[in-house]
Amino acid sequence: MESFEVKEITAKSILSPSTLQQTDYDYSCNPYTGCRFSCVYCYASFMARMVGKKTEDWGSFVYAKMNAPDLLRTEINKLPNHGKGKVIWFSSVTDPYQGIETKYRLTRSCFEVLIQEEFEGKVSILTKSNLVVDDLEVFKKLQHVEVGLTITSTEDSISRYFEKFAPAASVRLDALRLLHRNSIPTYAFIGPILPHFSSKPEALDALFASVADTGVKEIYLEYLNLSPYIRKRLKNELQDLDVSLWDEFYNSQDIQYRNRMDVILKKLVQKYGFTLRLGSALYHKDMT
Repeated sequence: MESFEVKEITAKSILSPSTLQQTDYDYSCNPYTGCRFSCVYCYASFMARMVGKKTEDWGSFVYAKMNAPDLLRTEINKLPNHGKGKVIWFSSVTDPYQGIETKYRLTRSCFEVLIQEEFEGKVSILTKSNLVVDDLEVFKKLQHVEVGLTITSTEDSISRYFEKFAPAASVRLDALRLLHRNSIPTYAFIGPILPHFSSKPEALDALFASVADTGVKEIYLEYLNLSPYIRKRLKNELQDLDVSLWDEFYNSQDIQYRNRMDVILKKLVQKYGFTLRLGSALYHKDMT
């Protein structure tokens, strides 16, 4: 049986100011370090090094920041005007609704703090988990909130292959639909755009159609991040991947690939009447 480590820790801070250029939030809040979903393409695997682990260990540990709600209370009260005009994103380097949340409820407790302290900014949530719907009534008490789910495929077999322990794609689409029906502002994060879509545009069209069917009107798009540490992890995790698919992975960094895909993506955005946030698909240059 694969080993999995859970540890309760005390954090020094909880709000991290955004340092990214392509973003529309001011702070991120990560109630956990590590993520059990173990997505093979995850850019956040670099966080393993911050706690004395290797990137290959990503997915095998989660540390719960037990004082996250108390820290959040202190830190938001230092923001001017009760945070009005600011956006807090849950979360940038972990999933706030991974399974361990059912035990610790740190994400929910953070939201309850924001409600109690009358936070006037916006709370933006991104997850791959249908557990998010458990907090429907909490969301309704927040002054400004939106919930997004990451959708990378309409095929559960593909989502299971690349996102080992995350809920199936179909379950995420159902969660989006339920949130929308309950008048919670929603969005979809379509990314990373898996390279096989280049040769299977009909599959990408089906993905956009499925997202549109949930009622979502706003989306993000993101190309695969192939920084060296991610390439290494992909090689380790996907050893049985067909050689031709590896070629597609590496070609996804090519400018011609992106130009071709940008045309396809623009047409799909228009076809399904989406608003594309940030105006274009996110692209990550190689990083060490």
